[in-house]
Amino acid sequence: MNTTTTTDRIDMADTTRDIWVFGDYRNYFQNRVTLQILARARDLASKTGGRVCAVVFGHKVDEYVAEYIAHGAEKVYTMDDPQLGSYSLETYSRLMARLVDKHRPATLLVGATRFGQEMAPRIAKKLKTGLTADCIDLEIDERGLLVQIAPSFGGNLIAKIVTPQARPQMATVRPGTFHEMPHDYDATGEVISEPLPKDLPKDKIRLISSELKPSEKQKIEDADIVICAGRGMGSKGKLKKLFDLAELMKAEVGATRPLVYAEWIAHEAMVGQAGKNIKPKVLFSFGISGAIQHTAALGDADFIVAINKNPNAAMMKMADVAIVADANQVCLGIIKAIKEKVRD
Repeated sequence: MNTTTTTDRIDMADTTRDIWVFGDYRNYFQNRVTLQILARARDLASKTGGRVCAVVFGHKVDEYVAEYIAHGAEKVYTMDDPQLGSYSLETYSRLMARLVDKHRPATLLVGATRFGQEMAPRIAKKLKTGLTADCIDLEIDERGLLVQIAPSFGGNLIAKIVTPQARPQMATVRPGTFHEMPHDYDATGEVISEPLPKDLPKDKIRLISSELKPSEKQKIEDADIVICAGRGMGSKGKLKKLFDLAELMKAEVGATRPLVYAEWIAHEAMVGQAGKNIKPKVLFSFGISGAIQHTAALGDADFIVAINKNPNAAMMKMADVAIVADANQVCLGIIKAIKEKVRD
């Protein structure tokens, strides 16, 4: 008989100070969100006095356990069993709820991957706690509470959310939001092997096979060079020239929310509070005024070149190089210069 795992609400007084991070190791070398969250968790734990713990489910996961310790985990809880070889929403949600109920961490953080976005609400419901989705930052307030910072109302506002009583404090975090810590080959950590529960219900869905489909293009949040477009480009037709420039520079193209909503470019290219956080080595900003909804996602760019007709635009003020000119003309000029250089 299948059963649903539930637990009584965990109150603040009944928990440790530990911060847990769900270890999502699928496509590990490209998807670094777990390592990014571990780095931020170390900063948070330094203010609360708790430990940073990773939680890993799967089969033959020793390699990933070692990687998480090398990137900031002080303790790793692991369930290693052939039955867990494939990611399962039902099974992983139940197992996480049980472990939290047993060890009572103060905080549980999950990467906002597609799997994490589906799993985290299920865990929160089982544990009768709150959940802030798609966070762009995390802080600790003067009371020691986790401040979960996320865009709201379509990215027009930033909400700061706390969970005063119920535990754990839960949040999903966008990939690319934080920088991972350097790999520490000398790091050590405690590994706790948890047994797989004997009464674990069978999944309603059985996985027959799976195949990883390689990405055809680099993710914009991982790109070294990003070219971002705003309404100053003028039209969808003119925007196409930025893709020509991106091909020449081996860059990725992003855009502000108005261009996405106008269907000039796909939603996956949106850069801002309602889209992607980026951290390129070089960012080119074409025709972008610099609304806070957009610039909040650019804080980690190493070098910014902004092109705009308005010298007083907010984007121009935060740029390392500001060019007062028509964005289209500058785009065409750069394309011409690169092609001439290649011919030479």
